[in-house]
Amino acid sequence: MKRLLIVDDEAPVLQALRRLLQRQFAPQQLSVALCSDPLQALRRLQHEYFDVLISDYRMPGLDGVNLLARARELNPRAVRLMLSAAADFSTLMAAVNRAGVFRFIPKPWSDAQLLADLQAALAYDPCGMPSAYELERRRLEALEPGITQVDWGPNGEVLMPGPLPTGAGGT
Repeated sequence: MKRLLIVDDEAPVLQALRRLLQRQFAPQQLSVALCSDPLQALRRLQHEYFDVLISDYRMPGLDGVNLLARARELNPRAVRLMLSAAADFSTLMAAVNRAGVFRFIPKPWSDAQLLADLQAALAYDPCGMPSAYELERRRLEALEPGITQVDWGPNGEVLMPGPLPTGAGGT
């Protein structure tokens, strides 16, 4: 079962999201926890694991970017989403750069889009992303099959497969 924590200082928003998610997910599919205080949510994140976090941006005590940035430090594998009516460029940049936000959900939200974003977050595995090295290896392998399959000798030399062609090797 996946675990979701939603943080928003507005109780009607929390209740609306809970109702929407209860209609969409069975209790054994998704456990939904709600928190109206970002500082309390941060304390909770120090002791509990959540697969996905959704946080409002504007909250008293701690804004959503700082909350999600701290959550990222505590649990880098949790997928973070930002929910906000404030959609200015600096907010978006801070959410992406400082907190590693997966998706930005505008208020008021579309139920269908919010559910699609949440489904994507639940399916996303941040550890499943290939590294830059792996992406380059795949690109080279597509260009020249077998090029990345190299056998190395004990002194760092490249070992050639199979016997040397006749006349090679200086004899």
